[in-house]
Amino acid sequence: MNHKSKKRIKEAKRSARPELKDSVDWTKHDYSEHFDLSHRTVKDNVERSDSLQLSPEDFIERYEKPYKPVVLLNCQHNWPAREKWTLERLKRKYRNQKFKCGEDNDGYSVKMKMKYYVEYLESTRDDSPLYIFDSSFGEHAKRRKLLEDYEVPIFFQDDLFQYAGEKRRPPYRWFVMGPARSGTGIHIDPLGTSAWNALVHGHKRWCLFPTHTPRELIKVTREDGGNQQDEAITWFTVIYPRTQQSNWPPEFKPLEILQKPGETVFVPGGWWHVVLNLDTTIAVTQNFASTTNFPIVWHKTVRGRPKLSRKWYRILKQEHPELAALADAVDLQESTGIASDSSSDSSSSSSSSSSDSDSECESGSEGDAMTHRRKKRRTCSMMGNGDSTTQDDCVNKERSSSR
Repeated sequence: MNHKSKKRIKEAKRSARPELKDSVDWTKHDYSEHFDLSHRTVKDNVERSDSLQLSPEDFIERYEKPYKPVVLLNCQHNWPAREKWTLERLKRKYRNQKFKCGEDNDGYSVKMKMKYYVEYLESTRDDSPLYIFDSSFGEHAKRRKLLEDYEVPIFFQDDLFQYAGEKRRPPYRWFVMGPARSGTGIHIDPLGTSAWNALVHGHKRWCLFPTHTPRELIKVTREDGGNQQDEAITWFTVIYPRTQQSNWPPEFKPLEILQKPGETVFVPGGWWHVVLNLDTTIAVTQNFASTTNFPIVWHKTVRGRPKLSRKWYRILKQEHPELAALADAVDLQESTGIASDSSSDSSSSSSSSSSDSDSECESGSEGDAMTHRRKKRRTCSMMGNGDSTTQDDCVNKERSSSR
């Protein structure tokens, strides 16, 4: 690695993780030597379903309506990404294009050219490495070519936030790429949206918990996690062993997934989830509002993003009056029964996730959960757009993790 590469990588690390003061802080746990990344550590107990044998109607009835996670097979069989998304080809095609791999303390994106990031990825021994989690690739003249390499699976093409307008809608799609030990800390996806995560290369380890799981049970405290409390690898070191003990409440036992290349994970709204990369992974992930989850998404959007909800409603009234009528029927005084991840406090003293935090606009998902590390450091109240929400959603700068 030449001097310029080292300099660019060092600058990105310093900006994205200023709490880690020097190179010793980045490797002090020596996870590259001692953390077990083998597949045998994963129980892999979530149902798999062949998408070629599953109709959209069956998907809704079997998984989306009952809010049941599932791993879908054969969603990617005709994707050019299967051939194009290799380290070598991505480094060559997007060599001088910058991708987001973090955020600084002011909420601004930390970006690195692909050529430098691949060098970093191939050599890092960091405990929880920087992770490309880029939501703006679709708006960039050159990077948007990634959109040609995949298509949204048929089960997830109901994208109702499109009616809020591309500039107004919350961030919703991410190109995701990272080395072993990088990952996404425990979180719930924003505004009651569900998500899909399509893994093209590598292996991911998932744990998922039902929406009523108490936050204090599954969040890493500052005392236990120190300045890496929000990292996925910290969670698997501190919390996961507790879930396997006999005194762990059986109703809050995690679902576990060993996601393999070509598999697509469906995460229903409200489910807590944490994701760790077991090797070099390349994926794409999107959050979505569908006709099925719309009542809950609408409830949370009205409470968390009032101005956005008003603009969204006006367009729905014109183009989909049946959905506007559905919005009118939502009782905003009733609990949705789906938790929100109000991560302004990541410690165990924060409010229990078993009740709604609908007035807060959380940022999450292997698509957006990167906001959690220092979301607690910066929330914006009543920004110029009139919404009370996190700065990430206010100015469309979601936080990138160490997904």
